[in-house]
This record gives sequence, C-alpha cells and structure tokens, in this order.
Amino acid sequence: MKTMSCIQLGGACELEFKANTFEEIAQLSKQHGMEMFKAQDEAHLAAMEKMQALMQNPDEMTQWFESKRAEFNALPTD
Repeated sequence: MKTMSCIQLGGACELEFKANTFEEIAQLSKQHGMEMFKAQDEAHLAAMEKMQALMQNPDEMTQWFESKRAEFNALPTD
C-alpha cells in the first residue's frame, strides 16, 4: 500500500489516498475530484481547469501521467 495526496496528483488539498497500484490511486483521486466538482469547491475547480488545459495536448498529458506513475512507484510502501 502506498500513499499520495490530492495535491501530489494535481488536486488542491492534502487529503491522502492509499492504494496498491497507481491505477487504484488514480481512481480514488478521480472520485474525490468528482465529489469536489459537485460541491463546487473553488480550489479544486481551479486545479481541474489546469488539468483540462493540460489535456488539450495529448503528449503533455501522457508525460504528466507517466511522471505521476513514476512518483507513485518510487514511494515507499506504507
């Protein structure tokens, strides 16, 4: 099990997610993002705008995603 925060994953808060794989932690982050979108949390909405801009360039998005995967893989196990 490894831990990453919302902010480490491009979000806006220190909420921690724990998962065994990067795919699992990405899914937890996505669910949190949807909750924050529904709540219209301003800080998270601003972070989402940055992500949407990044998604306009598929190469940059892939590079960002792979850098986060590498960051997850380099973390020590909890």
